Amino acid sequence: MNKFRKTNAYQRRSILVSVLCLCLLVGALFYTQDFGRPASGQPDYAQKENWAYYRIGDKKSVDLFLICPTVDKRDEYQMSLDDTHTKDRFLGSLNMQRGLYEEQTRMYAPYYRQAALKVYNLPPDAREPYLEYAYKDISAAFSWYLSHENQGRPFILAGFSQGADMCFRLLKEYFDDQEISDLLVACYAIGWSCPTEMADKYPQIKPAESADDIGTLISFDCEAPEVKETIINPAGQKACCINPLNWRTNGIPAKKSENPGACFTSRSGVIQREQAALCGCYIDETRGVLKVTDINPADYPPLMDVLPPGAYHVYDYKFFYRSLQQNIKNRIEKYLALKGS
Repeated sequence: MNKFRKTNAYQRRSILVSVLCLCLLVGALFYTQDFGRPASGQPDYAQKENWAYYRIGDKKSVDLFLICPTVDKRDEYQMSLDDTHTKDRFLGSLNMQRGLYEEQTRMYAPYYRQAALKVYNLPPDAREPYLEYAYKDISAAFSWYLSHENQGRPFILAGFSQGADMCFRLLKEYFDDQEISDLLVACYAIGWSCPTEMADKYPQIKPAESADDIGTLISFDCEAPEVKETIINPAGQKACCINPLNWRTNGIPAKKSENPGACFTSRSGVIQREQAALCGCYIDETRGVLKVTDINPADYPPLMDVLPPGAYHVYDYKFFYRSLQQNIKNRIEKYLALKGS
């Protein structure tokens, strides 16, 4: 009888272990397939191959930590760093922005398992796990940069679109540390919304108020005057915004004659077309978005199905390329003059 009980207990334990293993297997499949997350671990940022830019421009006195926008258009939720095609697009997208910064900075840009474009079709709450997953890589890369490369050097933090979102997350996590905050020349987080409530909650997020204040956030996203909302700037929300032509934060318009040059670049970084006085702009003070004037929306389609006609998101820095380029130089000069570097 005792032998029977022991045998029976052993069988029950075996069944329980089998069921548990099955549950773990199903859970793993759910995690990697339903959520689209790659099975590989976090990138090791001590390895140079995990950086799209690594110490480019070594003799510059200011660093750049640049975060790539969304380039993964595959039918997945998270970019795999084993995907060489998407990594090529990743590098190309960075190259299209590098001309803004490369004359002034030593450049770093990490590869990261960004949220794919498909994620932006989800409601905001459903989007968040994928963005937070991407941010874990960005945080790890930034932490590694601070520990191994920065050595007390001033730096610019920059990102466009998803890259701007990642910048906001870095500001929240790291920049309440005064020692780190004091090294920040400026944060150019363009093409994503920084709600005024977020800036109020995190005092280390300091929206720029002029053309040369340092340690501040430069942020805006572009629309045609008739656009009422986008996923970037939903109705009922007010974002922090500065005008990249007159560097005001109110609704005073900047004329197109004040625009020194819009530049449209290739994925190698070469400027293919440049036009001064292409467009003017003004801030919609109710929503905190940048309204672009003097152009036809049909000439500048949104290029993404998640955005309506008249959403100029993909042209945010292109429309104001030369103005931004000069502003980056001005803020660096102001920082170095104040800090005696």
